[in-house]
Amino acid sequence: MNARLGLADLERENTLLLGIIEATSTGPDVERLAGAVARLITEATATDVCFVHVLDDAERSLTLAGATPPFDLQVGTVRLPIGAGVTGWVASHREPAVIVEAKELDPRYVRIPALRGTDFTSMASVPMESGAAGLAGVLNVHTVARREFTERDVRLLVTIGRLVAGALHQARTHRKLAARERAHESFTEQVIAAQETERRRLAGDIHDGISQRLVTLSYHLDAAGHTLRADPDEAATQLELARGLVDLTLDEARAAIGGLRPPVLDDLGLAGGLASLARSLPDVDVELELAEDRLPEHVEIALYRIAQECLQNITKHARAAQAGVRFAVEDGVTRLEVTDDGIGFDAAAVGEDGYGMRSMAERAELVGGRLRVVSRPGSAPG
Repeated sequence: MNARLGLADLERENTLLLGIIEATSTGPDVERLAGAVARLITEATATDVCFVHVLDDAERSLTLAGATPPFDLQVGTVRLPIGAGVTGWVASHREPAVIVEAKELDPRYVRIPALRGTDFTSMASVPMESGAAGLAGVLNVHTVARREFTERDVRLLVTIGRLVAGALHQARTHRKLAARERAHESFTEQVIAAQETERRRLAGDIHDGISQRLVTLSYHLDAAGHTLRADPDEAATQLELARGLVDLTLDEARAAIGGLRPPVLDDLGLAGGLASLARSLPDVDVELELAEDRLPEHVEIALYRIAQECLQNITKHARAAQAGVRFAVEDGVTRLEVTDDGIGFDAAAVGEDGYGMRSMAERAELVGGRLRVVSRPGSAPG
C-alpha cells in the first residue's frame, strides 16, 4: 500500500501502537500525553497534522489538548461545544467521520481560523472512548493532498483512540484530584489563619482587660493589707475597690469565655445583636439605623465583633456622649459604620499598635471587606 495513499503496513502499525502504549505510560499530564500521541500519529500515518481534542471536566465541550507544530501553540485556546463542527459531531454521535474533499460544503463543518482548516483537503475524525470510562475526546488527522481514508485507516485510528482514552481518563482523574487537594490545602490555610486571628484577638482581650484588672486588684489587696490596722477606713476603701474589680473581671472573663460565638446572633440576628451591644454602652446615647438583612453566619460574626470592638473603644477612650451604629446592605454591598462625638485620636499612629485595630482590620479582610478609620485628635472618630 502506498504510504501517501493509505496508512502504514502491519509492521509500522505495530510500531505505532507500541509507541502509543509507551506514551500513555509516561505520566498523568493530559497535554503532554496528547502532544506525544499527535506527533506519533502523523509520523506513522503519513498525515500532515493531528489534533487531539479532550473532553472537559464538565463534559459539555472539547478543548484542544495536543497538536503537531505549529498548532501546538494553540493548545488550550481552542474550545468546541459538544455537537459543534465535525469534531463536536463525532463526540455527540460517537461515530467516525471522513471528509475527502470540499469540507466547507459539509453541513457539519465549522471553520476555526486558528487551526487553518482551509489549508487541508482531507480529514478523518474518530472518537476516543473506552468501554469502561466512556468518551475521552476526539482525534483528528488532516492532509494537504486529497486522501481516501480506507476502512483500515479508520479502524487503526479508532484503535489508537481506545488506547489513548483510558490514559486520558486517568490523567483527567488525577488532575481533578490534584485540583481538589490544592483547594483543600488553601481552605486549610484559611482556617488556620482565621484560628490564629481569633487567638490573637482573645489574647488581646485577656491582656488588655482581665490581666490588667488582676494586677490592679492585687495592688488594692496589698494596700488593704498594709493599712488594715493603721487605717481601717482606708482598708475598707481598698477592699471595696477590690470587690468592684473582682466583679468587673468576672464579667470580662465570662465575655472572653463566650467570645467564640455570640449567642445573641442566634436569637436576634445581626440587627438585634448590634442593638443589644448599643444598649450595653454606659453613659452614651447610641443612635441606631439597622437593616434587617441576614448575611452568611461568618460575615455576621465578623461584623458583630468589629462593632463590639468599636463600642468598647468608645467606652474606654472616647469620652463620648453620643454614638451611632448604622448597618445597611445596598446593591450587594454591606456597610457597617460606628461613629461617636468623642475626643478623637491619631488613626495613623494607632493603626499598627495594640490588638483592637489589627483585629478589626483582619476580621474585615477575612470576609472580603476592609476597615476604614477616620479620626484625628480633637475631632470625633468614625
